Amino acid sequence: MNHFGGGMMGGMGYIAVLGAGSWGTTLSRLLADKGYDVSLWVYESDLCGEMRTTRVNSLYLPGFTLPDTIMITDDIGQAVKNARYVITVIPTQHTRSILSRALPLMNHDAIIINASKGIEQKTLLTVSSMVRQMADHRVAVLSGPSFAQEVVRKLPTAVTLSCEDAPASLLLQELFNTHYFRVYTHNDTIGVELGGALKNVIAIASGISDGLELGHNARASLITRGLAEIRRLGVTMGAQDHTFSGLSGLGDLVLTCTGPLSRNYTVGKKLGQGVMLGEILSGTKSVAEGVATAESAYELSRKYDAQMPIVEQVYLVLYEGKDPGEAVSDLMNRALKTEFNA
Repeated sequence: MNHFGGGMMGGMGYIAVLGAGSWGTTLSRLLADKGYDVSLWVYESDLCGEMRTTRVNSLYLPGFTLPDTIMITDDIGQAVKNARYVITVIPTQHTRSILSRALPLMNHDAIIINASKGIEQKTLLTVSSMVRQMADHRVAVLSGPSFAQEVVRKLPTAVTLSCEDAPASLLLQELFNTHYFRVYTHNDTIGVELGGALKNVIAIASGISDGLELGHNARASLITRGLAEIRRLGVTMGAQDHTFSGLSGLGDLVLTCTGPLSRNYTVGKKLGQGVMLGEILSGTKSVAEGVATAESAYELSRKYDAQMPIVEQVYLVLYEGKDPGEAVSDLMNRALKTEFNA
């Protein structure tokens, strides 16, 4: 077993990864390649059995073999039993129910690292806020421009690791960092999570724009004004302004709004091409977090009285059946104002 020494944490048993989608599977492989013992919890029992036999996640990450040092299980208690670090890579709307099962079975000193990007509906909480509401574990967030398909191929990637516990932050930075996966530390957990979640909503808008064939000018404008909306809400909620110029803000936003590997961009593009939302969602096995987050973001904008016209129009398209072309027209015909209006 690989021991990760130093600081207040000492050696470790397992790193538990909860969620075997493309990102959870990729992080498991990255950590196992570094020599750590990893347990990967798989929600789907049939997929779990197949992965144990083939060592391949054919559903979410086909073509990449998982090392034998990854313990694949559908027993959440077995997954977290010895974990010193628990990485949650669960769709945000299901995180609370799964954590409610896992938390009583976890070591009291385990650190929880959120690697999902969303905002819970109704409560309007980020995952770290949700965890703090449910337990007193230390919490960190891993976010940034990181398509799983590129990380698993070991293409250069840089991300942000945010944790308000400075010693833990440095240890976690070393835990994840590799020669192709560069990890920067930060202490603005709420800002990092909001950037990662809200960019998915703007990515849907970007996809809609491309689906309507509105051109590169329109997409660049959406990205820029979308960032202004994310920053406006984030600062109002207590985030640091400069966080949104970093990897978990601008970096992730640009990637998700322009990359064809983005599930949220793809949803938007199909909407712009006239496909109905229900048909789009029923035809994909992966979760596009931005669909649920659009409702949460819209509610947050109202709660904090933050102007977010792009988010509002995405919400209206997704939840009120508004025509995408009409939404674009309404954005373009808003009252004129200065660019850097407060």
